[in-house]
Amino acid sequence: MAHLLGAENLHLEFPTKVVFDNVTLGIDEGDRIGVVGRNGDGKSTLLALLSQRLEPDDGRVTHRRGLTVGYLDQRDILPEGATVGSTVVGDLEEHEWAGDPKIRDVIGGLVSDIPWDVSVDELSGGQRRRVALARLLVGDWDVLFLDEPTNHLDVEGIQWLAEHINRRWSSNQGGMVVVTHDRWFLDAVSTDTWEVHDGVVDPFEGGYAAYILQRVERDRQAAASEQRRQNLARKELAWLRRGAPARTSKPKFRIDAANALIDDVPPIRDTVALAKTATARLGKDVVDLLDVSVSFDGTQILDRIEWRIAPGERTGILGPNGAGKSTLLNLVSGTLAPTSGRVKTGKTVQVAILDQQLADLAQFADDRVREVVARKKTSYVADGKEMTPAQLLERLGFTAEQLSTPVKDLSGGQKRRLQLMLILLDEPNVLILDEPTNDLDTDMLAAMEDLLDTWPGTLLVVSHDRYLLERVTDQQYAVLGGHLRHLPGGVDEYMRLRAAGTGGGTASAAAAASAGRPDTAGGTGSAGAVAGSSASAGPGASAAAASGLSGAERRTAEKEMSALDRKIAKVGADRKKLLDQFATHDQSDYAGLGELQAKLAAHEAEIEQLEERWLEVAELLGV
Repeated sequence: MAHLLGAENLHLEFPTKVVFDNVTLGIDEGDRIGVVGRNGDGKSTLLALLSQRLEPDDGRVTHRRGLTVGYLDQRDILPEGATVGSTVVGDLEEHEWAGDPKIRDVIGGLVSDIPWDVSVDELSGGQRRRVALARLLVGDWDVLFLDEPTNHLDVEGIQWLAEHINRRWSSNQGGMVVVTHDRWFLDAVSTDTWEVHDGVVDPFEGGYAAYILQRVERDRQAAASEQRRQNLARKELAWLRRGAPARTSKPKFRIDAANALIDDVPPIRDTVALAKTATARLGKDVVDLLDVSVSFDGTQILDRIEWRIAPGERTGILGPNGAGKSTLLNLVSGTLAPTSGRVKTGKTVQVAILDQQLADLAQFADDRVREVVARKKTSYVADGKEMTPAQLLERLGFTAEQLSTPVKDLSGGQKRRLQLMLILLDEPNVLILDEPTNDLDTDMLAAMEDLLDTWPGTLLVVSHDRYLLERVTDQQYAVLGGHLRHLPGGVDEYMRLRAAGTGGGTASAAAAASAGRPDTAGGTGSAGAVAGSSASAGPGASAAAASGLSGAERRTAEKEMSALDRKIAKVGADRKKLLDQFATHDQSDYAGLGELQAKLAAHEAEIEQLEERWLEVAELLGV
């Protein structure tokens, strides 16, 4: 693969911190790299260095001659006074951009619901983000640097972006480096992962899930100083292996090794114990929405919703922007009265909301963290153990020094964690999380999820982060066309329904018409047909239909996959024997060590070839 750009011996330091020290890495054609790490460790700075937007104190970054670089930062700077259309497509005439399928795809995927002639100065933060992303993606670039591209995108927008990235170049062309906290997106687009920490960049093969496995193995071999971090990663690996089937099929997980790693890890939630505790705290009645409808200015938002929320229920709420998710949660919390119908709330219910605004921290702006904590309860029970607020803060990633920091000086992620801790110390029994992943890095998300696993109450989550939804909730509902619909198939079922056109699309149709573009939203009739056919077909039929194989072809492919599994296991065992020989071989016998090394390289090459074929067969089978 051709080399695109490289960094050699990079050193960069700020007045109070060494950001990078002696970092060397490169990007080749076909690389799709996800960047993870704690907030403040230098992920965005790394992108700025590699794109030559920032000069290192020492070392150098080199680009291939004629390399074109596209960059999306977090500021969404757009030309003042420009229209959406001119910002996205520039001076191109309508027949030029309308005749380009790539540009049409970007417009349809990101800005179809934004009027074409409106000024960008009038757009909301989310709309500005989508316009900035569309403006970048309509261009032709050899390398894309994307800094938090999924911010403000809904579940469908994130899936569209992943699909766009995957089809933008062929597998051995172009390069991409993305910083994001959206772990589903990282798994969907990344072939490699870079972890930024402590002034260095550690490379890992594969997406986020493969990175978690490799990090667990690395941590197990290291000293026990990072025991707590290792346990979090092992717990997340356990969920990845036991949970979403799509993540368990890749052979590069080394499935046997992964199973060995999680042998002693219990299920992430003791659902029986949590349900028992929740019932004791809440009683039988939580919140019942009985034939509830809500209208604003004559527009129907929710139509005859029937939802009985149970003690200990852990539910994720999905739906396009503007569908009525926040309205639904406001009904549950009691901050909104229905236009018709009735909301029945249990006598013991105490609702708490973790919202996007951090408004409840404003009153503590000038207080130090330890002073705010001291006003709350002196203890909290997690995992059956009593913890002090300071221990809870440590579990959520605060250091001892940060306890003396005024609340107003905390970062966005730290404020989010403090907000969650204060809510938990109040011990509500119904917790509503509204986009809780904002400003949190992947390690802090894992810590928050770990804490929520032991929280014994009713949990309602609205988030565009499908990884979080699948991780902390046990069932999902969708708000579509004003109705609340259960999703037995989870987020994947929601995506199928939306692709089939369920849930309307009136706003998008109006916007598309005003922009002179065709409406791509489907009707509800086709959705019903799809849902009906899915329900009537068995698993084997749906799998065969998804893969496009005949029955005989599918059986042949399944046999080949089984044979490949056996070969990979055998070659892996031979490789292990070679590694054992290395440990016992005479270290002064250089010729013998060279022969062992050659054999080891041959085994590793064979494993790689087998795994590549395994992936090809898996893709044919649709697993």
